[in-house]
Amino acid sequence: MLEQVCKLAKEVGNAIMDIYHADTPVQIEKKSDDSPVTAADIAAHQIIKAGLSKIDPSIPQLSEEDPPAWEERQHWQRYWLIDPLDGTKEFIKRNGEFTVNIALIDQGVPILGVVYAPAQGILYCGQGRKAWKEEKGHRQLIRVSQATLPLIVISRSHQDAELQDYLSQMGEHETVAIGSSLKFCLVAEGKAQLYPRFGPTNIWDTAAGHAVAIAAGAKVTDWKGNTLDYSPRESFLNPGFRVSLL
Repeated sequence: MLEQVCKLAKEVGNAIMDIYHADTPVQIEKKSDDSPVTAADIAAHQIIKAGLSKIDPSIPQLSEEDPPAWEERQHWQRYWLIDPLDGTKEFIKRNGEFTVNIALIDQGVPILGVVYAPAQGILYCGQGRKAWKEEKGHRQLIRVSQATLPLIVISRSHQDAELQDYLSQMGEHETVAIGSSLKFCLVAEGKAQLYPRFGPTNIWDTAAGHAVAIAAGAKVTDWKGNTLDYSPRESFLNPGFRVSLL
């Protein structure tokens, strides 16, 4: 199933890049929460929906672009959690830091995750206790790693006073800002050692990256030390969290 999802993510990435490279300007609309949505988000959603239905039609889907009502999903035990285009703001800025996120949730746990960055041609995937990075057709196992000078990765588009205060209390470190779920993946492959998040995120923003990170040996917890839980609940909002080495 992991290979099928990886193939699907690449297919979606190709469709996104067709729109990314089109001569016509990107049409931007606003959703009810004032976040942007483009034709690329919608096209990606439709391809993923059809593709996952072919892989296993018995597993329901929760996508950012068409989230089912609470009454429909409240008893789900196993479901797909999808962000067809994570980092829409980065897509609009054309900085390449956007991803396709597909995760399989079982009993609240992300047991499989694929994160594909089509503008960079890099795919991350994880299942169980193994995670991989694929680039230029070559796939290798990845694992979290310590560093003499820790690198802390933070959001490019969502920084706040609470984050700055937290960073000011850290010891000597380096910081890099990047968009989308790539922050999870940098910790997973050992390039970064910590990703702290205080600002709001939705469950589809984090699930695929979460799956890759824990498969690579990281832990993903809220600020009280509880593992992020994707069991169905009425709100799609996550608490603040940190991705760190075990």
